Amino acid sequence: MDFAFSQEQNMLRDSVRGFLEDKAPVTRARELMETEEGLDPDLWAEIAAQGWQAMHIPEEYGGAGFGYVELIVLMEEMGRVLLPAPFLSSVVLGANALLVAGSDDQKKQYLSEVASGARRLALAQVEESGRWDEPGIEMTATPDGGGWVLNGTKRFVVDGHTADTLIVAAKTDAGVSLFLVDGDADGVSRSRLETMDMTRKQAEIVFEGVKSDAMVGADGSGWETLAKVIDLASVALAAEQVGGAERCLEMSVEYAKERIQFGRPIGSFQAVKHKCADMLVQVELARSAAYYAAWAAAEDNEELAITAPLAKAYCSEAYFFAASENIQIHGGIGFTWEHDAHLYFKRAKTSELMFGEPTYQRRLLADRLGL
Repeated sequence: MDFAFSQEQNMLRDSVRGFLEDKAPVTRARELMETEEGLDPDLWAEIAAQGWQAMHIPEEYGGAGFGYVELIVLMEEMGRVLLPAPFLSSVVLGANALLVAGSDDQKKQYLSEVASGARRLALAQVEESGRWDEPGIEMTATPDGGGWVLNGTKRFVVDGHTADTLIVAAKTDAGVSLFLVDGDADGVSRSRLETMDMTRKQAEIVFEGVKSDAMVGADGSGWETLAKVIDLASVALAAEQVGGAERCLEMSVEYAKERIQFGRPIGSFQAVKHKCADMLVQVELARSAAYYAAWAAAEDNEELAITAPLAKAYCSEAYFFAASENIQIHGGIGFTWEHDAHLYFKRAKTSELMFGEPTYQRRLLADRLGL
């Protein structure tokens, strides 16, 4: 195996970083977090013009046909600027669900529109309990002629309030199954939740007698699909966490060099040096875990089931550590609303909980290892 990026992948990283620094700096995230939608259609269209939504979607379905490593490069750079766009929800969660279990017709119908940016998807899995495991899914789907009727409530649906199409997990007599539902279908009621991290919006969606005639995968196979999709999404989120943690480290070092106390930069004090050094170690270890998991995802081999929870657990803790230390190094100004440190801290905390917090990920890892 080769963990070195190719020249083309490094060029992609440089291009993505330059674009985001110009078009979507953290100031843009601040602006959009104050809006109800949290989405800039013009920015989304510009991202689509760059081919990002199409990156890992096969060419036969209208995508660019690159691999998961290229997608990870995108996610890491997005994490540096807290990109306010429904990329994780639509391209990582939604598109992967269709790639894993969708029919050929569903892939042709939906993925080309996802790749072009014309359609946004959202995965509705979690409910009131906040659990990411199979028993946490209690919403029901009952047969109705040639289709199904869905009843229940989903919470913490990332970008669920603006998605065009929802992929909904519900229980049938055969087990957990996945259904395609139009975001504005009759009986669907969507409302944005007030959450800690307003740079990544989440929604509550109520389904009352909602009809669906499109199942993703076979009846009862939904949990197997979800487990694979969440593993893939965990790897992508781990890469995003690495990008955010790295930016926290950079902010701390920059401030330590310029902040003067007692006639010298605070970076010259041993305690501050130690904090920055500890952050660097955590960032580099997290990067290694994320890249290894990215390789497993790209190869689509059996190691993904092991590396995904491992990377998610470690990168979650590394990001939260870096975001916390960043605030400490900045001192009083780091606690203010005007400073960006709190935005990274909130993203670190919410992404730590997404797909299951580190303890859950380690328990999942132990179960898969048979421990």
